[in-house]
Amino acid sequence: MRYALGVEYDGGGFLGWQRLAPDDAGDDPRSCTVQAVLERALSRVADGPIETVCAGRTDSGVHGLCQVVHFDSDAVRAPRGWMLGATSCLPEAVCVRWCAPVDDGFHARFSARARRYRYRILNRPVRPALGRQYLSWFRHALDADAMHRAAQALVGEHDFSAFRTVHCQAPHARRDLQRIEVTREGDEVVVDVQANAFLHHMVRNIVGSLLEVGTGERGEHWVGEVLRARDRTLAGVTAPATGLVFVGPLYPAECGLPGEVTLPD
Repeated sequence: MRYALGVEYDGGGFLGWQRLAPDDAGDDPRSCTVQAVLERALSRVADGPIETVCAGRTDSGVHGLCQVVHFDSDAVRAPRGWMLGATSCLPEAVCVRWCAPVDDGFHARFSARARRYRYRILNRPVRPALGRQYLSWFRHALDADAMHRAAQALVGEHDFSAFRTVHCQAPHARRDLQRIEVTREGDEVVVDVQANAFLHHMVRNIVGSLLEVGTGERGEHWVGEVLRARDRTLAGVTAPATGLVFVGPLYPAECGLPGEVTLPD
């Protein structure tokens, strides 16, 4: 039977999502990945090996609010048993929020129609003490409205070569960026991005470029010019992983998943 899970994790101590090696499942998160510890926990519940497929891999230090995975198992367990059993075997930085049986045709990656990220920047002269593992910090004043206006040049289907790392393994750089919003909430500047899919470091490179607009170092039209040039060396620096959260994917209603990962009507 095939199941889908909603997984929440603090990625600060992990080497990213993707399993690296067969022995990548130690007790110390600093030497393992989220996928490895999740598969080990599920395998204990199933009393047999379990392999998972995720909606979108995250890098070292990136957090997940509702990563969606699927797995197959012949073990007879109720969804609640998978959820609570796996969570009891996971380190404190990871939990399974929900489990749902799905059709055999469901695929965590290929069935997703969109993916969402949020990047939070504490914009004040003094670094954070509380919540610092979930915030990036930028001391210079930022114009969030200018950043938002500049970001709208990225909306639509484009070649995002200027915003992906040289190590990106995607066969092409065309992505459909469906929505990007930059807002200020007190001392925080928040960047929300939704696309059909993302390239390696794409969100962090976009944020790094928007920061240059926010300080006034670059004009609002500059981001669109960088996009059209398709040259990574022209864009801003890669923003730190701290502060980036994979909010989760979105699926068609017929997949039967919880509302937080279902496309609105």
